[in-house]
Amino acid sequence: MLTSNSVPRHERLIFALDVPEADSARRLVTQLGDSVQFYKIGLELFMAGGYFELLDWLVQQKKKVFVDLKFFDIPATVQAAVGQLSQRGATFCTVHGNQSIMEAAAEAKGTLKVLAVTVLTSLDRGDLDDLGFHCDVEHLVLSRARRALEAGCDGVVSSGLEVARLRAFINHRLLVVTPGIRPVENRPDDDQKRAVSVEQAFHAGADYIVVGRPIRNAPDPRKAAEDIQRSIAGIFLK
Repeated sequence: MLTSNSVPRHERLIFALDVPEADSARRLVTQLGDSVQFYKIGLELFMAGGYFELLDWLVQQKKKVFVDLKFFDIPATVQAAVGQLSQRGATFCTVHGNQSIMEAAAEAKGTLKVLAVTVLTSLDRGDLDDLGFHCDVEHLVLSRARRALEAGCDGVVSSGLEVARLRAFINHRLLVVTPGIRPVENRPDDDQKRAVSVEQAFHAGADYIVVGRPIRNAPDPRKAAEDIQRSIAGIFLK
């Protein structure tokens, strides 16, 4: 079932700008041009230097920005960090903590939308056992989504494998952002264990998809992004 949340079609694709330096990121954004309007910037760029200058530059280019730093600290620190970020013009940020951490982030968000991470798409049942979670992946995703809603978060980050059940559980009260998108079958060395296709994610109810390597590593990244945009347009025109 397609989401009923209103999102411009061209913004439903979020490109994961996972490159080793800010200059490389700017070159890639310039190469992609108007084929991508929404960018995710995460930990790799944060550690490379020039992160906030890049964020400001993206905002100046009229791009939307998803700050994926997965805030996890004592609630007061998370609240202060989200409050600072809310002044920078970003659209989304992520938190990855318990109820009080999510509540603290929601209190400071302003117009910034806070997304709670449910279960990383690189984790499977065996990984959850290692981490001490004695429940199945779907149960954990639904539990964290319920807590995110109660805490005042705007959405969740969830694998496409759980989106249909998530939608049935929380209806359209939260945005759902789905990473781990693979337009073609996963390679054996891919670290995304719970991946889905563009069509699977949206037909399950996702509002946004996050795509990285299938665009970045394509022979023509702009064409790869345009192909995905055409797929999205076809899905939401039906």
